[in-house]
Amino acid sequence: MADSLVVCEVDESLKEKLKKFRFRKETNNAAILMKIDMVKQLVVVEEEYEDITLDDLREELPERSALVKLAQVLKQVKDYKYNHADGRVSYPLCFIFSSPVGCKPEQQMMYAGSKNRLVQTAELTKVFETRNADDLTEEWLKNKLAFFR
Repeated sequence: MADSLVVCEVDESLKEKLKKFRFRKETNNAAILMKIDMVKQLVVVEEEYEDITLDDLREELPERSALVKLAQVLKQVKDYKYNHADGRVSYPLCFIFSSPVGCKPEQQMMYAGSKNRLVQTAELTKVFETRNADDLTEEWLKNKLAFFR
């Protein structure tokens, strides 16, 4: 039933950005940080990043003490350079959903319902979730991607 729950739609301009992002030719790490516009009930772009490390991206997320800001952080899509143990290099498109600890239950429900729509819209397959921005490390992402080898 959660797969059919749609709380917020995806903004049309974000759909276009995600399509372009999916097929980008650049090999540097990039990310799109998105949020929910609570008034319009739309998932919209919060910020775009080029040539960013996971450490830098983690620093860009709002601090846990700012609950209002944290509650607006929905997810990020990251194009990540992944060096395999056998020497191959790939650039998996990773969707990292962040529902911060301390969000009100109504907000968490809104995020969860919106997440499903976004995953479907962007045709994402590598979907990961974290409740704590401190978890977002190279080791954490490599462990998640190991499943797809």
